[in-house]
Amino acid sequence: MIDRLTPAIEARGVGAMVVGSASRGTWVRGDRDLDLFLLFPPELDRDSLERDGLSIARAIAIEFGDGYREKYAEHPYINATVDGIDVDLVPCYCVESATGIQSAVDRTPFHTRYVADRIAGLVDDVLLLKQFAKAGGVYGSDQMTEGFAGYLCELLVLRYGSFEGVLEGASGWRPGTAIDLEGHAAKRFEEPLAVVDPVDPNRNVSASVSLSRMMAFVELARGYLAAPSTAFFELRLEPPIPADAFAAGLAARGTALYALRFPTPNLIEDVVVPQLRKSLEGLTQLLGRHGFTVNRADCEMGPDHCLLVFELLVDTLPAVARHQGPPVWNGENAAKFREKYAAPPGGGPFAGPFIEDGRYVVEVPRRYRTAAALLGSEEILGVSLGKNVRRALGKRELLIGVGCWSAEFAPFLGAFLDPASPLVRLERT
Repeated sequence: MIDRLTPAIEARGVGAMVVGSASRGTWVRGDRDLDLFLLFPPELDRDSLERDGLSIARAIAIEFGDGYREKYAEHPYINATVDGIDVDLVPCYCVESATGIQSAVDRTPFHTRYVADRIAGLVDDVLLLKQFAKAGGVYGSDQMTEGFAGYLCELLVLRYGSFEGVLEGASGWRPGTAIDLEGHAAKRFEEPLAVVDPVDPNRNVSASVSLSRMMAFVELARGYLAAPSTAFFELRLEPPIPADAFAAGLAARGTALYALRFPTPNLIEDVVVPQLRKSLEGLTQLLGRHGFTVNRADCEMGPDHCLLVFELLVDTLPAVARHQGPPVWNGENAAKFREKYAAPPGGGPFAGPFIEDGRYVVEVPRRYRTAAALLGSEEILGVSLGKNVRRALGKRELLIGVGCWSAEFAPFLGAFLDPASPLVRLERT
């Protein structure tokens, strides 16, 4: 396929370069994606790069592919299906050095050359590490996975010298671990794991790796070193949880499950997922402020719908809410508090203001006695939300208990009920 695509691109007056794992023999079996870069002269202006790059990429996709769509990272590119392979046709500038990059993708050809020049004799170690990370559920730098990219795996093998060397090194990782192959870091990175890009001293290759994924990898590394087994390389696909098992799991936990389902914004994952996480945090805090303690919360982006899920330790509260005021010795604020919360003539079921441990306290009617009432209100749109998620929440559905289950989200909900670490899951088998 590459032998057909590359000449067709070059015949249109631009360079072509296969980048990524396919270019250096570290393509793991089962991967069905290919990155093909269209190389334009650096003096070309940005608008022309996007216009001409997309035009050529579309023409290639139409000639050789079974369909295509336009995607957007820092600038547009074409994603096509060719011979059953997912092919990204990406325009970029062909610059002479990494210091001259004009867009983020211009860096990728330098990654390819850097690794290709050093990977001899270590390809099998890279393949082992990638499969190990895949089987452990920590492979992939996408926003939902927050794990280890293929390029990161290659750099780790270059740093530690072998697959087992990586695991031995990782077994001692802690937040703040820094790896700098070229010793040229231009700044301090704040992420839990910092692997300085050998072709760009200002970039952390492991910026996508969350602390949870980093520690999951540490746990797996220690587990393998303690008891090596081929089981660490075997993909264990959990079947989607059926509705009856989901209901039984909820009943056994005795918690209250709520979910908001809404249409997925027509944007790429890199845009939507951070907004989902921001919205999840804002709504979790809102529930907490109203007295509904959240045990766990998570989000999922599907092709048609998104889901925000909240497991509550309690979802129904009494009519009375306790509100603490200022200390009595703070005369000005104390007077304002007494005036604001003065008991109505004839009293009522709610006490106060009264003094407790030197502070004013008042009991007030609770605005939302149930989590359903709160999550079904327009108040949820007033918290910190991603702007596209806020718009999509206008068409939301509130789901409760077993009603949260659907075939669309069954795999995600099964993992939500059982969030055990990769090693724990492995030990169960």
